[in-house]
Amino acid sequence: MVALAYTVAFEGIEARLVEVQCAVTPGIPAFSIVGLPDKAVSEARERVRAALTAMAIALPSKRITVNLSPADLPKEGSHFDLPIAFALLAALDIIPKDEAAQTVALGELSLDGTLVPVVGALPAAMAAAEADRTLLCPHACGSEAAWVGDAKVIAPRSLSDVVRHFTGQKVLQHATPGEVLGQTATRDLSEVKGQERAKRALEIAAAGRHHLLLVGSPGSGKSMLAARIPGILPPLSPTEALETSMIHSLSGLLDEGGINRERPFREPHHTASMAAIVGGGRNAKPGEISLAHNGVLFMDEFPEFSRTVLETLRQPIETGEVVVARANAHIRYPCRFMLVAAANPCKCGYLADPARACARVPICGEDYMGRISGPLMDRFDLRVEVPPVAFTDLDLPSDGDTSSQVAARVAQARTIQDARYAGHPNARVNADAEGHLLDEVATPDDEGRALLVKVAERFGLSARGYHRVLRVARTIADLEGVEHVRKIHVGEAISYRLAMAKEV
Repeated sequence: MVALAYTVAFEGIEARLVEVQCAVTPGIPAFSIVGLPDKAVSEARERVRAALTAMAIALPSKRITVNLSPADLPKEGSHFDLPIAFALLAALDIIPKDEAAQTVALGELSLDGTLVPVVGALPAAMAAAEADRTLLCPHACGSEAAWVGDAKVIAPRSLSDVVRHFTGQKVLQHATPGEVLGQTATRDLSEVKGQERAKRALEIAAAGRHHLLLVGSPGSGKSMLAARIPGILPPLSPTEALETSMIHSLSGLLDEGGINRERPFREPHHTASMAAIVGGGRNAKPGEISLAHNGVLFMDEFPEFSRTVLETLRQPIETGEVVVARANAHIRYPCRFMLVAAANPCKCGYLADPARACARVPICGEDYMGRISGPLMDRFDLRVEVPPVAFTDLDLPSDGDTSSQVAARVAQARTIQDARYAGHPNARVNADAEGHLLDEVATPDDEGRALLVKVAERFGLSARGYHRVLRVARTIADLEGVEHVRKIHVGEAISYRLAMAKEV
């Protein structure tokens, strides 16, 4: 007796179909699982045996062999419990074989037969929909998987519910999508006293998804400014929400199946390892840069991060994806994020304060900021010095635009970019424009071009720096609502580019 069912194995955010073949044949009683299973998958036979015993189903005194095909694909995780039990039930003629062959299952079994939620239900539903099969998953994962509209999702609470459903005793209804989680309360930008130039840089960065570096003495408000970025970003589009949720699904970060329309804001500590930042470790899980996909990665105390961690950011910033290479696989994760970094000007933090500057000025600052390599520094579109705020100004009432006012301007600029890049699959915002597309959308007027050429020659801008100035200028023009990039837009973009240049 041989029966088939299907499950998935994860390679990055891609879920690859795995055929679960179960054969019950005469021979010495045994229960074996083959097909390159890891320890968790090999242990599934004990959980399956106990769950079936709890349902008063005795395994026959025969040889039970479960093959996970393709056999050369590594199988990892506890979500193989349910498909193995499902295929075994079909092989024992307890559920129809043809129904099992049209089902993609995933879920962990407890010893009493209860189904335990697992990660990855959303990408598994995508794979099931593409194969035109029904997805069978734990009840707690059903609302998450149901967000894939084309997928038929059955979400039982236990293995006995699975048997009752497929034998017609108690048919379960298809799962429904979870709630769309609203934007949580955020801190308001008007609470930041002074720092108008830094606030303007935040607005430009949010409008075009440009990378931003904030440098200032301790207590000047760098972290306070960064914490208010979520309040000025527009919500995720449906496409972006699905992309981001697939990554978060693999990491077990979706709450009760709800899809969050708020953009991610990740802020790892400077002691984080390279695997934690870029991905890797056990099962090559996504790192912080992928968890920040379509959102913000805030790295406070930027020079304090490991040099190897900082240097690994260079390629993902340019390509928008990261490849986690292992001996047996190359896992690819998307990572289009806005990098916001904050740093003190030197180790002691008071390089520009004549009353407290150390005796090693300016070597103190050069050594400290020298931890950020030139190629990485070149990738920051906006560089802003954040001066200290006088304590006498802290009692003044809140001033400046609120986060909602800034968010409205950012949303309007993003709407302009959505229309501009509608026909370009690799570009969504101005930070993505390159090559002929950049020339088409961000070519300045004659005066603006002359100014940019003059500055490029004077300060030795790299080709990357030249193009990044054009992208920022395009965003500034979008915030102003004008079609063409002019000299004033180029001038403002240059001022952020050269804010901390040694030549100035």
